[in-house]
Amino acid sequence: MHLVASKQVPADDCKRGIAVARLRLLKLPATVLSAGVFDHVAIAVADLGASERFYRTVLSVLGAEPSHADAELVEWDDWDIGVMDREHPVTRGLHVGFRAPSRQAVDAFWRAGIDAGYRDDGAPGPRTIHGPDYYGGFLLDPDGNSAEAVHTNREDPVPDGCIDHVWIRVRDPAASKRFYITIAQHAGLRIGVDKPDHVQMVGENFSFSLIDDERPLTQHVHLAFPAQDDATVRAFHAAALAAGYEDHGGPGERAVYHPGYYGAFVLDPDGHNVEVVNHNR
Repeated sequence: MHLVASKQVPADDCKRGIAVARLRLLKLPATVLSAGVFDHVAIAVADLGASERFYRTVLSVLGAEPSHADAELVEWDDWDIGVMDREHPVTRGLHVGFRAPSRQAVDAFWRAGIDAGYRDDGAPGPRTIHGPDYYGGFLLDPDGNSAEAVHTNREDPVPDGCIDHVWIRVRDPAASKRFYITIAQHAGLRIGVDKPDHVQMVGENFSFSLIDDERPLTQHVHLAFPAQDDATVRAFHAAALAAGYEDHGGPGERAVYHPGYYGAFVLDPDGHNVEVVNHNR
């Protein structure tokens, strides 16, 4: 799935003195995100209005409001939902965790969703399997993706309402691990958990996990990682292609997104579109 980047919008909660970048699923350009967090994560949805209502309902409790919304795309800084089409099938089987400022905010996130008629995916409570003070609450969005509010002590957490972690169910964690190790130095990643059925890639203050738990595979996700220079974008693309991975858009400026937008795209072993981008700002 080749997703493209969105128009520039004002930076919001997920900035730290640096303009925030996000993804455009269709035709508009994107902005800049500080190193150490996702540049953007994007999904395609079956009914944009229905998904917008869900994410507005629950993310507002965490202090996050859309920074851009139109008939084709709604953006919460590093989290984007856009309309499906032939080139962008609906995202399924994804888990995304959003940072909550407190356990009480996790409770409120879950309660807001339940009161609005959305489906439970796990009531708020401790999940010590993930850490001694890990506290999360889970809901299902209209397409069946799992959305979580999580509060846990971290040395340098992402801002409230931003993406703390993503889980992607994959065919072969070892194969996915080889791909992400190949691009790790160019995408600012390192190995966290390394198990046969769970590989966790860690950034400065976020993570994503590659999971095999015999549940349906995750489909059609776009992950983008920030770069500080164009050379890193080129090195990412060259390393992936040299290792035999599939090109999905060579290095170059995409001025249609915004002047200076310089990115490259490859497909991971499950066909997810992975980008490294330098916004030159």
